[in-house]
Amino acid sequence: MDDEVQQPDYEFGAGILCVFGRQLKLFRERAGMDRAQFGSLTGYSASTIASFEQGRRIPPPKFIDQADETLGAGGVLSASKEEVARAQYPAFFRDAAKLEAEAVELYVYETHVVNGLLQTEEYTRALLGMRRPLLDEATIEQRVAARLARQEIFDRWPAPLLSFVMEEAVVRRPLGGGQVWRGQLEQLLLLGQKRNVELQVMPLDREDNAGVDGAFTLLMPRQGQQVGYMEAQGRSTLLTERDAVHALSARYGIIRAQALTPSESLAFIEKLLGER
Repeated sequence: MDDEVQQPDYEFGAGILCVFGRQLKLFRERAGMDRAQFGSLTGYSASTIASFEQGRRIPPPKFIDQADETLGAGGVLSASKEEVARAQYPAFFRDAAKLEAEAVELYVYETHVVNGLLQTEEYTRALLGMRRPLLDEATIEQRVAARLARQEIFDRWPAPLLSFVMEEAVVRRPLGGGQVWRGQLEQLLLLGQKRNVELQVMPLDREDNAGVDGAFTLLMPRQGQQVGYMEAQGRSTLLTERDAVHALSARYGIIRAQALTPSESLAFIEKLLGER
């Protein structure tokens, strides 16, 4: 992302967190507690409570509900839970993150890197460390935590249907180094064994590839119509127009047919691991 994207993004997230932090501090002081006392009741250290109050760290939803009840905030703190959660994502991804969290079906085609839902912590941290301009360490840690939190989708019930097709180059590229790369491939093998997850690899030797226009995602919310999402260079597009989404859906079906089957894809990844 360039500076024009980063600056509004930073201001939005920082603003939401600072407002929530000031409210949290006011309710804590009104309850007559210091940070250590309040932290002992919610399971956090005094230093962590200070980080929440100063807007330097994003409080998890469970803590916000605990704080609201413990401090007798009457729902004021809990009412901010969704906006606080959205602040952990880059501005261009916030709307898509909300749709993703509610999706009952998710179809992903990737061309450059492993999709965020499938990434290991080490792979995510390596990718964020490669960004130019450089991200500061606090932002990297925030983004790592946010990306890993998205993976709760695998534990939801009813389980959503999740399909991922990735170009062969994605699984061959040793981003982060050999150890990180091997750990990522092992993660793919584990996730690919879940009953609601299908992983497929598009071989480099395919002479016909319907995905030449680039990566995209299709999301089906529990209620409403299917939505398309595309992202590049810190900018994103949500597609809601029926014909455009239908075209993406048809394209994804062709991509799946052209790729290796899920069982062939897992065998391909296992072979890659055995080669190095």
